[in-house]
Amino acid sequence: MTRQWEIPPTAGLPLRWRDLFGFSADLADSLARQFSIPRPALPCSGTAALIIALRTLQQRMPGRTRLIVPAYTCPLVALAAHYCPPLRVVPCDLQPNSIDLDERQLAQLCDDSTLAVVVTHLAGRVADVDTAKRIAGTVGAAVIEDAAQAMGALDDGHSVGLKGDVGFFSLALGKGLTTAEGGVLFSRDPVLHQALHRQCQQDLPLSLRWELQRSAELWGYALAYQPRGLYYVYGKGLRAALAQGDEVAAVGDDFSVSDIPLHRLGGYRQQVGAAALARLPDYLQQGRTRALRRAARLNALPGVSVIMDRPGQQGTWPFLMVVMPSAHARDAAMAPLWTSGLGVTRLFIHTLPGYRNVIPLLQPGGDITQAQEFATRTLSISNSHWLTDERFEQVLAQLKVIVANPD
Repeated sequence: MTRQWEIPPTAGLPLRWRDLFGFSADLADSLARQFSIPRPALPCSGTAALIIALRTLQQRMPGRTRLIVPAYTCPLVALAAHYCPPLRVVPCDLQPNSIDLDERQLAQLCDDSTLAVVVTHLAGRVADVDTAKRIAGTVGAAVIEDAAQAMGALDDGHSVGLKGDVGFFSLALGKGLTTAEGGVLFSRDPVLHQALHRQCQQDLPLSLRWELQRSAELWGYALAYQPRGLYYVYGKGLRAALAQGDEVAAVGDDFSVSDIPLHRLGGYRQQVGAAALARLPDYLQQGRTRALRRAARLNALPGVSVIMDRPGQQGTWPFLMVVMPSAHARDAAMAPLWTSGLGVTRLFIHTLPGYRNVIPLLQPGGDITQAQEFATRTLSISNSHWLTDERFEQVLAQLKVIVANPD
């Protein structure tokens, strides 16, 4: 008999019913106080936040037409360029077994046509912003911190998003804090920060239709974001996609430019988010403790490594990003685990050139061998509190078998 439960792939903060009915503090003010950031603008998604950031930078630096991004990142990052013509996306390779941009290639790609470099704090880990700032600065380009998965992470004691010129978080479903889509956009530069706010006011209308749809999704999240509900709203679709051999659909990577609405985050959902935000610090700390304990167990396996933080960094842990010894080992591990209901999945299936809808927006960069290797050797393990120690041991046992029998 099939187990009718499913661990979520990320450690999203569950909503409580009183969050949906309470009228709490202003979300922007609460976020500013909680993370010691300037009072942010609140677009409808992290992707919309990136679009507003790019449009604002285009006005400040007209004539620059290239956006450098990690070759392994969410396809939506590249698709954002569609809304910022004539911008084109240049994929940059990664350091080996790392989320950081390859320093040598980044220096080769940056020139006076570069508008910005995107540094992605992937999987809640804190990426190397300093190197990107140094290289981008030599050609006058901006640095955008994509902290969609890293709200609450600290870099040298300060919130991620504050080292670069612009930072943004995502409030999508399954993120640490959710408003059923939403973005948090800010800049440490007061003049640029105000320009971001003005651009949001100009480009993002209020949309009653989208607010009603997202509010319904938020209620659905409150109801279904637990193992039994997720079996139906997530697990069944996952298994159906895998049965058809469609790995992209299985992880939800099948995006197009039509999947990017542009509007503001509505007042009701802001109230729900503000109510839930009060619980987020404790939830993140519990997740950090759990993740570090489990990462140590995983790192002890031969040839297996978890992407970790460097000294001075404190990331969030929505899931553990695990690098397997080989592509074969990763695929062998995924065969039993992907449909096990234990919260094991893959983050992005391809590097950016592997997505059909992204290709028209790309400009040739350099060799992206390391990013491709990263894509073929990684899997993710949920850090949800619903993945109990007993269930984590089941995942660990499967991985032990795989690395002990590499052939």
